[in-house]
Amino acid sequence: MSRPPLDLPLEALIDKVQTARSLKEPLLIRGGGTKDFYGEALKGTPLDTTALTGISDYTPSELVVTVRGGTPLAALEAALAGRGQCLPFEPPRFGTNGTIGGTVGGMVAAGLAGPARAYVGGIRDYVLGATILNGRAEVLSFGGRVMKNVAGYDVARLYAGSMGVLGVILEVSLKVLPVPPKVKTLRFEMDQAEALKRLRTWGRQPLPINASAWWDGMLILRLAGAQAAVQTAVAALGGEVIEQTLADNFWRGLRDHKDEFFQGAEKAVAAGATLWRVSVPQKTKPLQLSGEQLIEWGGAQRWVVTSAAPSVLRDAAAQAGGHATVFRGDKRAGAMAPLPPVQQRIQRELKESFDPERLFNPGRLYPDF
Repeated sequence: MSRPPLDLPLEALIDKVQTARSLKEPLLIRGGGTKDFYGEALKGTPLDTTALTGISDYTPSELVVTVRGGTPLAALEAALAGRGQCLPFEPPRFGTNGTIGGTVGGMVAAGLAGPARAYVGGIRDYVLGATILNGRAEVLSFGGRVMKNVAGYDVARLYAGSMGVLGVILEVSLKVLPVPPKVKTLRFEMDQAEALKRLRTWGRQPLPINASAWWDGMLILRLAGAQAAVQTAVAALGGEVIEQTLADNFWRGLRDHKDEFFQGAEKAVAAGATLWRVSVPQKTKPLQLSGEQLIEWGGAQRWVVTSAAPSVLRDAAAQAGGHATVFRGDKRAGAMAPLPPVQQRIQRELKESFDPERLFNPGRLYPDF
């Protein structure tokens, strides 16, 4: 009896990994290619995952979807939207120039999240289970397809932000949430110090804050939730209510890095500057750094476009209890923040366990991994 057609893309991937093992040839796991700029330099023969598509299981009443790794993120989001649901962590979508856009596997592997991240959690919080192809050409499954099944949960979450160095994400089960019934966006004029102070104060109150962004003297706040809660918050906070279509366009542009700040950052990077992603505790005061800054996540994520030396950014982040990553630009000092010795050892042991022959995405996360 022949196997179902849906098994054929998987068989092809297994064959390619087996061949690569025999030839000791590194592989570059690749979906839509929209995040090729992120992390260290690309190495290896491309291993295309885009044939591994489709939603395997979707139970809207259970708020769980299981989807193959090569599925375009846009296709998954369209299916969820049709049932009034969404990926609440708002993964960015970078597809341009005719690409298919990002894939679900790439979304998980990159581990990036959009404006709502600080208020709803990141992608790790939504991964319930995963099926992966490891460096021995073995198919392994961890976790489950329902929220109450937590067996292997932590292993599946390892793949969020792994940049493909642990293996190919064949399929992933994700928790999803209903689209909020009411959304309002407010605008306030204030400097960075005052914005951070306000965000800390509001964060201690029972307000339905869903996203925040400060740039160039303007704080933008998104409220989302039950209609009564949002209306009460609008009345309490004041500020200027932004028309919904304009607000939606702003948050979409911020999520996908198409807004004015990121367009300016792209031009600055082309001229020799670097775009840094600085992660710090929300309580951190303004960072005294040259260049422009955009602040998200209630103060926890700070985008900095600057020509300052890498040591300046990394020292400032470390002193605040955080770390700094090169998002776009010169990566000669390393794209990712250096790991403490204990974390380095854990990363190496994970790599050894899942990909002992270093087939997948060599050096993509750290140069010597």
